[in-house]
This record gives sequence, C-alpha cells and structure tokens, in this order.
Amino acid sequence: MKLLRFKVTDFRSVADSGWIDAEQVTALVGVNESGKTNLLLPLWKLNPAREGEIKPTSDYPKSNYTAVRANPAEFRFIVAEFDCAECADEIANLSGIDRQYTDVVQVSRYFDGNYDIEFPKHQPRTAIPNKEIRTLLEDAKSEIEAITPLAKESTIKPDMLSTLDELMGYRADTIWSDVALGELANMLTNALPETPAATSSIVPRFQQLIAAVEAKAAELTAAMPGDIEDVVNLVLEKLPRFVYYSNYGNLDSEIYLPHVVQNLQRTDLGAREAAKARTLRVLFSFVTLQPEEILELGRDFRDPQGRTPSESEIADIATKKRDRTILLNSAGTDLTKKFRNWWRQGDYLFEFQADGDHFRIWVSDGKRPEKVELEDRSSGLQWFLSFYLIFLVESRHDHRDAILLLDEPGLSLHPLAQRDLSAFFENLSGTNQIIYTTHSPFLVDADSLDRARKVYVSADGSTKASADLRRGSDDPRKNGATYAIHSALNMNVAESILLGCHPVIVEGPSDQHYLATIKALLIGGNKISPRRELVFPPSHGARNAQVVASILTGRDEVLPVMLFDGDEAGSKMAKDMENGLYQTAKNRILSTDKYVGFESSEIEDLFPPEFLADVIDRWERRADTPFSDILEAGRPIVPQVEEWASSQGITLAEGWKVDVSREVKKRALLRGIDKFDAAVITRWTELFNDIEKLG
Repeated sequence: MKLLRFKVTDFRSVADSGWIDAEQVTALVGVNESGKTNLLLPLWKLNPAREGEIKPTSDYPKSNYTAVRANPAEFRFIVAEFDCAECADEIANLSGIDRQYTDVVQVSRYFDGNYDIEFPKHQPRTAIPNKEIRTLLEDAKSEIEAITPLAKESTIKPDMLSTLDELMGYRADTIWSDVALGELANMLTNALPETPAATSSIVPRFQQLIAAVEAKAAELTAAMPGDIEDVVNLVLEKLPRFVYYSNYGNLDSEIYLPHVVQNLQRTDLGAREAAKARTLRVLFSFVTLQPEEILELGRDFRDPQGRTPSESEIADIATKKRDRTILLNSAGTDLTKKFRNWWRQGDYLFEFQADGDHFRIWVSDGKRPEKVELEDRSSGLQWFLSFYLIFLVESRHDHRDAILLLDEPGLSLHPLAQRDLSAFFENLSGTNQIIYTTHSPFLVDADSLDRARKVYVSADGSTKASADLRRGSDDPRKNGATYAIHSALNMNVAESILLGCHPVIVEGPSDQHYLATIKALLIGGNKISPRRELVFPPSHGARNAQVVASILTGRDEVLPVMLFDGDEAGSKMAKDMENGLYQTAKNRILSTDKYVGFESSEIEDLFPPEFLADVIDRWERRADTPFSDILEAGRPIVPQVEEWASSQGITLAEGWKVDVSREVKKRALLRGIDKFDAAVITRWTELFNDIEKLG
C-alpha cells in the first residue's frame, strides 16, 4: 500500500498538524524546534518495523497530559490514508461494498494501541430517498401488468396491482428508514398467496420486488467495513511498516571482534551501542563475512601443554590466515566498487584488515593514496558509509517496501554531498517511500518543490505543516522557518549564478511547476537540447522581479529572460519592467499570449484545455457539474475555473493554482509527451527555442 497523506493530532507538540500529502519522496522543511520530529514519530508508531512503542511520558501532549493519561483510548495520535488498490477486490468481497469505495483506506491509531479502520470513499446510507422506492414499485407494477396470469391466478394479478397502487401512496415522506422499509416488505409479503402455483409467473416478480426492498433496508443496517474483523485483519496485514532513523551509529575504524560477537547476540544494549551493533551487523552482512568466521580463521596455534605445533598444523594455520586475507581483500574490493557507484565526493578505496581479535577499516582515495583509518577521516564520510550500508542492505531485505522516516539526515555533510544524498533518495524511492526532515536547502530539490512541506510553529504554539511554503511567513526577519523555506525556494537562483544555469524569471511557483514539467517532457522527447540547465525562479511581484533580475544579471551584464502571463497582472509587470530595468532589453520579456494564440492568457493555457479540465475535475470532486462540461476552448482557463467554482458553491482555497499545477505535473509526466497533440508540442518547442536564442 502507498501512503497518500497523514495527519498527527495530540502528539507531543502537535495539536493538529492538518493533512500532510505524501509523495514518493517528501521533505518536511523547518528550523530546529519547529516540531519536525514530532511528525515522523507518530507515523513510525502507527506500524513500526522495529521498536516504536508508545511512551506516555514522552508522547502524550504535556498540555493535555492528565486527560490523555486518564483515557488514552479516546485520543487518536495519527491517521494515515493509503492507496490499497492491490487488495481492494478482497476488501470488497469481505465487506460487501463496491470496489470503487475500497481502494483508499484510512488507518488510525490511539494511545491505548488500538487501531481504527475507515474507508473515506464509502459514505453509509442513513435513509433511502422516496424516489428510489417508488421506482421499484412502479417498475414492478408495469411488468406485472404485462404478464398473462395462469387461469387459477385470475384474481391474484388484480389484487397485487391494487396492493401496489395502495403502497405507492403509503408514504408521502421524502425518505425511508430501515424500519419503514421493513414494514413495507411485510405488507408486500402479506399480499402474496399462501400457496402460490409452482409455475406462476406473477408471484416470482412480486417476490423479486420484496427482495429489492429488503436489500434497500439491508443497506441501511449493513456493518461498516472497518467494523468487520476480517477486513481489519487484512488491512493491518497489508499495512506497510515504518522505519524511523535518527541515530545511525557511525562505524569505528578498529573493531574488537569478541565484543562484536557478544553485542550482536545481546538484547539489553543501550541506544548508542545498539545503533553501533546494528551497523556492524549490516556491514558483515554486506561483505558476506561473519565476525566468528574472521576470528576462527585468524586463530594462532595454542596448546595448554605448551606443545610445539607440527609442520602440518603450522601449514593449516597459515592457509586459514591466507584465506582470511583473501576474503577480506575481496570484501573491501566489493564495497569499494558498490560505494563508488553512488558516492560522488571522492574516489575511495576501502580495505579490511584483521589482526588477531581486531578488525580494522582503512580508507584511501585518489588524492590521498596513503591509507588512513576510517575514524580519522571526516565525520561526513563515516556517516555516509554507515548510512549507505544500513539503507542499502535493510531496504532490500528487512525493510523492503517499508516507508522510511529519516530525521535530519546528512547533518555533517558538505552541501554538495547533501545534494548527492538527495539524489540517493531518488534511487531509494524506487523500492521505498521516503519522508525526511531537514532545515538544509541543499536537501530540497528546486525542481520538485511540490514535494516539500513547510513545518512551522503556529500562533497557538503547536506544530503545523503545509504545502503552502509561504504559510506562517508574515515577517521573514522574525521567522526562522520562513528563512529556511526561502533558502530552499531560491537555491535554483544561487545555482544559476554559481553553476552557469539559464534562469527564466516567472511570476510564481505555479509557473515554475508548469515550465519545469514542459522542460522535462521536451527534453525526454528529444525536442530540445538546452546548452545550459534551465531554471525558473519565481519573482512574486514586479518589485521583486526587478531585484531578482538585477541579482541574476551577474558579471556578464546580460539580463535574464522573463516570461509573464498575458492577463492584466502579467501585462502590468511586463510594462513596469519595460519602463524600468528592461528599457534596452524589451525583447527579453516574453508573454504567454504569443504561444497560446489568444489574449489575456496565463501559463495554464500552454496546456490543452481538455487535459487541464480533466485534472481539475479529478482534483475538485465536490461539484455537481464537471468543469469539463462547461469548458470553452479558446478562452483563458483560469477565469473559467473561478466562474465554475462560484456557480457550484465551491470556495477555492488560497494557493489553489499551485495545487493544480502540482497535479498537472504528476499527470503530464506519467502521460509522456507522445500523448500530447503535435500543435501543443509545437508551441512548447517554440517557447523554449525562443528562450534558448535569448540565452
């Protein structure tokens, strides 16, 4: 099952985090003490792979400790929503509800350790509209009227029709309860003859009506799927396990093997020693050697009587030691090759040596060929090697398909190494969903800001999380979390200066998502081959656009390209730029109108309107009339969405355009460029070719 979103309530500093959407890789970004860890721990304790017990003195909220302690069964601390399409059919069979309602499940856990299972798509019926029952009666009457009765049933047909006429007026209410439906079923049953003819064609149709009424009544009294024991057991069996990591236990350069053998068998180690033992267990598993074997192969001859070893015994000991040396050299070579495929900060060589009861790890690299013990290398390398071994080994074996919760990974790493760590998450996410906390902008992918969630302290002092990266940012000078988010948002700007990228200034984050999506599609389809990496820093207004443009001009004194919407706001920004900083570079300001084909366009209009309409209908399901039904091609789509939402009584949340852009990004990249019309691809290519020419 895949985690879709989760919400933490009444856990430590979190009163109600709000729903947090989960991607394949999700970054919880915030400063220290914002409560990031308190969002990971409840997820871990939902279904921990190891440990993860509920600890009242640590986990109960201090502000409400007495109430929670008195009645822990009343307090839910985590609810997580999963895509369970893989077992939806089985759940439907066990629960008796349609499969369309069983492919999403919400699992909650309470402080007493119990679980609660719900299916949010399934809305139990509490009453049946009168129209449905009247339709059943009318259909039965119509069909019975058309049936020719047996000779001995000459009076049954008119009696049944009379009964149906009477029952159609039996209730004038607009709804039927289960009790009323039971009464109706009894009335219909009483109208049946006591001994109907075996060959009757009228009675079976009347019995079919009774069964339909009883089925409607059963809908109102059916057990909730989450109350069915077999359903609960199945969901909990399929529930992915959560693996939480905060202390990985760096490997030491010198390892005393007898202690290792003992510690690997103990269950009473402290947290630090347990973490160290765990890393060692993974190390020996990775190199397919056991510490007992290394010890045994390295033992010298010992005789209690002081006897001198024979020539054959000496030869046997020498053979074993040589065998051990070969095995260790082979293991070091294997680790070097595998580690080199991922670690990009140095060309490292690892060597394992054993001397009696001691096992050592030596490291050298191309720039420093002399061997140095691991403990004397950087803490970043020590951490990375331990991290690499634990995640690579455990994610493939013990925790395959588990959801990994990483608390502040890579703290001791250089920024560039943190970027490598971010890339590693991408590879690891092929087998495991990952949620990690960070306050480093280097661990937030500038092209994937849609998967970042801002964690901050709200006005009431509790921890909140939001996909709106500006939330809680009234005064950036007083809000550390805002500073961290701004650093992440503007990392692509810094890279464009430092690494020679080609920046294109856009109005906001939704424009950033759309253009990053189009770029990825065009490059993937071999339609463009940019000479430099294209990045799309958002300006958030004309005044800020001028500042950003001035910064990005750099030493070359070449103003960056700007792309604005053709609507009133975008046109005003373009005019302000043309009358100011861009007076002599007006050609470097582009408008979406040129590439869309009509005026007042916005960035959304670069995409086919039918595609966007389908995304919006899937994103906003509360409407009675789908947006695709009222869509008018050739008109700007954003005003149409706003008009449609108003007509449907739907209030669009602040930042809704960013939410839609994230959905478009997901759908478009999954769809691929080949599924878009040639005309659409042509206008995308024209836009990016113009950007390239101006670069």
